[in-house]
Amino acid sequence: MKISYNWLKQYIDIRESAEDLGKVLTSTGLEVESVEPFETVKGGLRGLVIGEVLTCIKHPNADKLSVTTVDVGSDKPHQIVCGAPNVAAGQKVVVALPGSTVYPAKGEPFTIKSAKIRGELSEGMICAEDEIGLGESHQGIMVLTTQVPNGTLASGFFNVETDYVFEIGLTPNRIDAASHIGVARDIKASVKRDVKWPSVDLFKVDSNKLTIGVTVENNEACHRFSGLTMTGIRVKESPDWLKNKLVAIGLTPINNIVDITNFVCHEMGKPMHAYDADKITGNEIIVKTLAQGTKFTTLDGKERELTANDLMVCNAREPMCIAGVFGGMHSGITSSTTSIFLESAHFWADYIRKTALHHGLKTDSSFRNERGPDPNLTVFSLKRAALLIKEIAGGEVSSEVVDVYPKKIENRIIQVADKNVNRLIGKVISREEVFSILKSLDIEIIEKKEDRYTVSVPPYRVDVLQEADVIEEILRIYGFNNVELKEESGTDYIAYFPAKDENKFKTVLGSQLVANGFYEIWTNSLTNQAYTSRNNLAFEGEPVEMLNKLSEEQGVLRQTMLFTGLEVCSYNINRKQKDIKFFEFGKVYRQVQGKYEENNRLSLYMSGNMETENWQHKTTPATYHDLAQQVSQLLAACGINHYKQEKVDDQLFDYALKITLGKSVIGLIGKVKASIQKDFGLKQEIFFAELDSALLFRQANPKLVIQEVPKFPEVRRDLSLVLDKQVIFDEIKSLTYSTEKRLIKDLRVFDVYEGKNIPEGKKAYALGFTLQDSTKTLTDEEIEKTMDRLMKAFEERLGALIRK
Repeated sequence: MKISYNWLKQYIDIRESAEDLGKVLTSTGLEVESVEPFETVKGGLRGLVIGEVLTCIKHPNADKLSVTTVDVGSDKPHQIVCGAPNVAAGQKVVVALPGSTVYPAKGEPFTIKSAKIRGELSEGMICAEDEIGLGESHQGIMVLTTQVPNGTLASGFFNVETDYVFEIGLTPNRIDAASHIGVARDIKASVKRDVKWPSVDLFKVDSNKLTIGVTVENNEACHRFSGLTMTGIRVKESPDWLKNKLVAIGLTPINNIVDITNFVCHEMGKPMHAYDADKITGNEIIVKTLAQGTKFTTLDGKERELTANDLMVCNAREPMCIAGVFGGMHSGITSSTTSIFLESAHFWADYIRKTALHHGLKTDSSFRNERGPDPNLTVFSLKRAALLIKEIAGGEVSSEVVDVYPKKIENRIIQVADKNVNRLIGKVISREEVFSILKSLDIEIIEKKEDRYTVSVPPYRVDVLQEADVIEEILRIYGFNNVELKEESGTDYIAYFPAKDENKFKTVLGSQLVANGFYEIWTNSLTNQAYTSRNNLAFEGEPVEMLNKLSEEQGVLRQTMLFTGLEVCSYNINRKQKDIKFFEFGKVYRQVQGKYEENNRLSLYMSGNMETENWQHKTTPATYHDLAQQVSQLLAACGINHYKQEKVDDQLFDYALKITLGKSVIGLIGKVKASIQKDFGLKQEIFFAELDSALLFRQANPKLVIQEVPKFPEVRRDLSLVLDKQVIFDEIKSLTYSTEKRLIKDLRVFDVYEGKNIPEGKKAYALGFTLQDSTKTLTDEEIEKTMDRLMKAFEERLGALIRK
């Protein structure tokens, strides 16, 4: 967004330089991305003066050249050779003096030098309008009708303005600052100077000879619609002061009426639209949506197909304008327009945003209307524009102001606690200073209590919706740089985060397992004590016996999830459902020193084939590693990554791993002992995992990590290690990352082999290492050094034999 330094001065007393003012704006949150000098004529006509041709004779050595003497206000006249056919003695002309640089309308700038032209000295140049960027004509030199003294600066004669333009990176929520007065309001709050609004006290209705009715059919999309008519106007080119202001911020002047609506829009942030009143059929305006597929031609000459949600400003017969976005081809202002209808409205931002996006239209009007300008400025902006039109285009106000505003948009009432202000800012700020800041931001204090206060926020501050927003306003004006940094940094918040819901957590994990082909089971917490006694099992703590047991088969509360799960496995396998993938959330129970305990568990069971038999894939039996992969994915979903695994001998398993996190045991995973399976009549292998679901829930804190795609390539290196059977992959992984933390990005096992050519009691691991440096491309020497270091660690710490 562009803001003019000179234009800004009309609304607030600015004592700072453009550079210093940019720093003030940035400190308030309006980040100034650049400050660029601007001149209404490129180069500012520096070095050019008004002169008078004293003599003019033919060049002795060139038929088409003249030799002139020109009074440029210096001690003696300058001799200038001129090729223009219309040069003559007695003319007032524009002269570029030696050393000046001229900027032509077309082509590159060039510097004027004293030089001989065909043998005659030329001390300057008499200028045509295209040679100095004042026009396109090259029919001859500019001949001025003026009595100003010779030597008068051309920049002053042509009212060339020098300005600075701020490019502000306006955030989407700060539409209140999308105008010069909006920016002035932030300056006011920062430097404590008043904003000078333009006066509309002289506005009056001159007659009621042109009345146009307004009906708003869609009050949801159009909250307020204001308008008035003017007659007797003259459409013509705008005066220089108005054109200069628009050009400074990158707008192209069109005509005085359109330029005034654009001026008011960028002055106070209120988009406006002017219609040729003679083209408003039936002297009636209707704001409504039209049928899907209705054709409408916009100002750019493009025919568009409307949607059923496009809000339109229509006359009694046809649409005239896409409300808040873009005008129509047939209702706009032309050179023959003598009467107009001025519109200033407040539309619902969602309607405008969707329409602008659908039609691919990004206009100054849609930019503001889709973010929510001030609804209280519609009538004020009408009066401001009407007064400017009367001043520049003549005419009179020919109707009362129409203002359709069925439901007033009220101020937002927000309660602010002193403790939250101090806590979030990180510094105690006196109430007196806080209230002064809020007042400077037009936020009114309506109630004060000992530890809190209530504020009223005007509708134009669409970004201030809650207590934290009010505190942010206090902080940005108080100044981020005025809050001292502490030795220990931290964050704080006002919102109270909802407690973690264990049921939702279970649903997330359950959904993940279901997506991987598992079925959830529910089993009874009561089980048969005979399972424990027949298998000579002993659990920590005593079993919890039922006092009024219905049967011995349901006589105690379970101490493990295994037995009730095996009952379900047996039931399914006996009915030819041999491919098992089950999970269950449940509880286990015990009695310790006379106290009862119950703990949450998640159990998983796998058996049979991994996939149903089909023609595309061969079936493969489920293995321990398949279940281990499911457990690994569950831990990752809970944000648990740095866990340890170790082999254990457990009474329930033929072989098993214990998973720990620090000193806490997450669970066990392994192959169910054959003797226990036999007790349930199960012959096929059952793989079982029992996890502490309460621990998973407490640890669950998955974090989303976003990082840049690496710029430098990764490298793959493979190793084959022969190790003792007792060595597990987790030991290899831990040793790898402790030996080389920076360059190893990934480690994978792509083969494990036992048998021929491998000594008894040994196994071979085939490992793939991925190496990458985020700052540069790895050299062969760096890669080899890293791999040598790893091989040495494997040999010394794990007793590995490297197969080469």
